Amino acid sequence: MFDLTFTIESKDGTTPLTLAIDRAVIAGWTGRDPVARDKHIAELEAIGIARPASTPIYYRCSARRLTTEDEIEVCGENSSGEVEFVLIGWQGRTFVGLGSDHTDRKVESYSVTVSKQMCDKPMASTLWELEEVIGHWDQLILRSHAWIGGKRELYQEGTLDAMLSVSELLTRGFTDGKLPDGCAMFGGTFAAKGGIRPASRFEIELEDPVRKRTIRHAYDVIELPVRG
Repeated sequence: MFDLTFTIESKDGTTPLTLAIDRAVIAGWTGRDPVARDKHIAELEAIGIARPASTPIYYRCSARRLTTEDEIEVCGENSSGEVEFVLIGWQGRTFVGLGSDHTDRKVESYSVTVSKQMCDKPMASTLWELEEVIGHWDQLILRSHAWIGGKRELYQEGTLDAMLSVSELLTRGFTDGKLPDGCAMFGGTFAAKGGIRPASRFEIELEDPVRKRTIRHAYDVIELPVRG
């Protein structure tokens, strides 16, 4: 268990809150539309990653991989980010946040589970109360931009109506259908525009067009040399 400090942004203002996180779950292949889901599976197969055993599927990674820092270090040039919403359970409440399931694609080609442990998982330091957005959940927008070759490119974009609902994700992933206290769950992602590729900087956002607010985070990717 370790602590992460966030700012809770609500209709009543902002409040700092330190949460003790002891479990991190990465939900994969959570698309509501089987055609879009299979497109992402095919995208990964194209770079040698096997199809999942089930859809959706829930991977575990060390909670200490979660970070709100603006820089991560990775081994070599074979990793990339994926924008995702994040659900965090705490004392009977559920918060909505934003993160990147940054993954080593070379490792992913032989073990998805191991690949989830290889890279830090950047998160924004702002959270919303789930109850404030659940009524218009499907309208929320996930978006990412990647800096590739010195150029900023739109990398992913989509509304959450393309993904399984919160209730279905929790029902299928947890025995009582509730997110345990101290658990952070990444909720899935969209296919990359132009295919999966590494970037020197990754920018992510979760937009609420109804309440006119956006959670944002960006991080630089520092590649460490691979010496063999």
